[in-house]
Amino acid sequence: MKIEYFHASRFGNGALVAEEFQRQMAAKGVMVDVQHIREARPDRLPTADLYVFSSPGRMGRPIGGMRRFLRKLRLPAGTRYAILTTEMAPQPDKKTGQMPTEEELARWQRVRPIMNQLLQGAGLVKVAEDKVLVTGLKGPLEGGWQQKVAAFAARIPLQAPSADSGPEPAWAVPFASERGSHACSG
Repeated sequence: MKIEYFHASRFGNGALVAEEFQRQMAAKGVMVDVQHIREARPDRLPTADLYVFSSPGRMGRPIGGMRRFLRKLRLPAGTRYAILTTEMAPQPDKKTGQMPTEEELARWQRVRPIMNQLLQGAGLVKVAEDKVLVTGLKGPLEGGWQQKVAAFAARIPLQAPSADSGPEPAWAVPFASERGSHACSG
């Protein structure tokens, strides 16, 4: 199995997460090629069994470079992908000291939903997603982040879908007249 991992790390946190993912998968015998999106052309990505995309959040959204990269992506429909983002850890409200609710976080942190919308809109199929929290604007990563990456890596299916799995393509199914059926008795 071959995985291509594309990140948009700005302060190095996403690059650390990518390296840890690469290490975790190498221990399972899976090759992972890690690249920053600046080093890749979204219309000419190498062939892989799975593509992993990672972006930091900025104002609750993937950074502009990653959004542009995903919009220009040219992969066949049905291609499998996963998302592993680095997002700002929730902070208590300065006035009340209250931590934001899950509902509030879902409204403000839209990094993964936006990325999923772009990828699924292009016909890609999600196999896993997660986030690693960053405790300050430029880092560091949350405590236990390596275990979070390991848990994400454990959810990656190690078998690439075989050519004979899934439904038969429409061109392989004979027409009713070719099956000997007389569905039309006109």
